[in-house]
Order: sequence, then structure tokens, then C-alpha cells
Amino acid sequence: MGIFVLDLPYALVHSGYTGLLLLVLSAWVCNYTGRILVSCLYEEGHSGGPRVRVRHSYQDIAETCCRSLCPRCPALGGALVNVAQLLELLMTCTLYVVVSMSLLSDSLWGAVPRLGCSVLSLLLLMPCLLLPDLRPVSTLSLLCSLAHVLISFLVMLYCLSQARSWLWSSLSEPVDPEEFLVSVGVIIFSYTSQIFLPSLEGSMEDRGQFNAMLDWTHGAACVMKTLFALLCSLTWGRDTREVITDNLSPALRPLVNTCLLVKTLLSYPLPFYSAAEILQTWILKDRSSPKPGTLPLPVLLLRCSLLLSSLLLALLLPSFSLLMGLTGSVTGAAMTLVLPCAFHLQLQWHGLSTRGKVIDWCVLVLGVLCSVSGVFCSVKRLLYGI
Repeated sequence: MGIFVLDLPYALVHSGYTGLLLLVLSAWVCNYTGRILVSCLYEEGHSGGPRVRVRHSYQDIAETCCRSLCPRCPALGGALVNVAQLLELLMTCTLYVVVSMSLLSDSLWGAVPRLGCSVLSLLLLMPCLLLPDLRPVSTLSLLCSLAHVLISFLVMLYCLSQARSWLWSSLSEPVDPEEFLVSVGVIIFSYTSQIFLPSLEGSMEDRGQFNAMLDWTHGAACVMKTLFALLCSLTWGRDTREVITDNLSPALRPLVNTCLLVKTLLSYPLPFYSAAEILQTWILKDRSSPKPGTLPLPVLLLRCSLLLSSLLLALLLPSFSLLMGLTGSVTGAAMTLVLPCAFHLQLQWHGLSTRGKVIDWCVLVLGVLCSVSGVFCSVKRLLYGI
């Protein structure tokens, strides 16, 4: 579970009991699309032999599909996937900055203005510019996972201590259609991982266990996210805030916010480094790793631009839930629901059963509807907020 699970109680309150169904359904759908996306990396072997891995990334799959649809522009599919990946990673970075600014302001009791908190966040994140490779990122990811376990445990423990005053009626209140559609985007975004799955499957020693790994991780995530969101929404009802830690008591809130700030700062390097790698390969045509202690000037400038872009977006779009809903509706729905099904139908149409084709088409249409409606509502509310 990532930091974005902290917005799920807010999404659940604004989607009612339907939100509980969506949390479970989204886990199954994202598990399914993860499976079929990775299956698109393979082709059947000759004479009924084992499947052969002929592609290595999401981009390779897109280019293969686009090559048959548009022979004159074979690289168009890869470019579109790169743009979608960059948008998702950039918006993820922006969400981390939004949370860190909010937490810094809260930790300093509002004594420092929002612009001052943004400058402080920038200073704390500047070491990301000098990341040489993924090894420091892996260490930071492990540390942020430990911080997240502590945060979730503290929040859920507090909710259980308030069981006598739970508000079951909060989930049965009328749901605003626009709030509901934004909540759908939030829930979808909380499960997005498809852009990392091809490389993850490729790095596994036993790739035959990939589907089992997806089943276990999505099942565990579904249980934890549903339980976390339900406990929090029952505890605070319609007063649930966008970031659930804002609802905690004054005695517990400083400790949890400190842990959350540490986790936010430790989480930022992974999407930042991934986005920088895509830009470095795509724009600078540089696939090499920098030598220890050195960083070429073009790479440094590119990373500076990426860091400043996430900061500016955080200042322009400060609403955590709406920004998360917009990201889930745009890139989340496209990369998680629409494109895997579209690629699967095109590459493996002749080998699919009627049931498989129906499921793919249903998920694809559902993804398009969620994306269009979610983008409309999120943009409308963001513009209204600005």
C-alpha cells in the first residue's frame, strides 16, 4: 500500500457502500489487466512449445501494436505510452510534494506560509538530483514501507479505540455524482502498478510464479485498503478529511504526521528517478548509467526541470483528492484498464476464448467511461477551486 491509501477513507465516504464494492472490484480488475499485460510480452512457441518472451517493456508492446495499425509511424505507440508513463509519474511526484507541504505547514503550526513550505520541501528533495542508480532508491523504498506500516497501525489502532462511536449511517447517505466519479479515480489510482510489471516480471528468477505473486499482493492490498478505509470512514463519517491523519487527535497527530512526512520524502525518489530515466532515454538518447560521483550537465538540467515541474504543479493544484482523482482518471485508467485490454485483444485475438474477449471488452469500455467522466468532474472541481 502506498501513501495514497490515506485518501481512500475520504473517497469511501463520498462513494458510500458502492465504494466498498469498487475497492474489491478494482483489485480484481487490476490483477486481471496486470496478467494480460505481461502475457502480451510473450508469443506462442513453435510446434506447441513453451511461450517465448519476445518483448521486454510496455513500450515494446505498444510499438508492436502500432506497427500493424499504422506502419508509417511505428514509434507512435511507444511515444504515447512514454507520455502516459511520464504524466503518471510526474503527477505522483506532485502528490508527494502536496502532502509534504501540507505536513510541513501543520508541523510548524501554520507559522510558515505555503510558499515557504514549498521552498523547504524543495530543499529536502534536492538530493534526488544526484541519485546515481536504483540502489539508493531500493533502500529508501524499504524504509518508507516500514514507515507506512507504522502509520497504518497507529491510525487503525486509534479507529478501533473509537468503536463505540462509529457512524454506520455515514456510508448510506446520498452520494454526489461528481464526488463519486472523483472517488472512482482515487480508488483506481491506489491500485496502479502496471507500468512496473513488465520489468518486475523480467527480473523474477521463476517467472512462472508471476500470476501467483499478483494474486497474493492484490488480495492482501484489497483486504488492507478496504479495512483501513472502512475503519476510518466509520470513525469520522462525513468529517473525514482528504488526508486521514488530519482527523487524528492532537496527542497522536504530531507523531503520525512526522512518520508520514518521512515516508513522503522517502517515497518521492522512486517515481522521480523512473521519470528521469524515461526522459533521459527518450530525449537525451542516453541509456548509460552515470559514473560514481559524476552527473552530466544535460541529465542534471533535466532532473532539475522535473523537480521544479512537480513543485509548480503542487502550488497550482493543491487539492490532494482531486489531483489524485484526476491522475487516476487520466493515466491510471488508460495504463491500467484501457491499454492492457486493447493490446491483449489485438495481439492475442485468435487465441482468446469468447469469455476472454467479452471480459477484455467490458474492462476496456469501463475504463474509457471512468476516464472520460472522471477527467470532466476532476478538472471542473479543480478549476472551481482555483
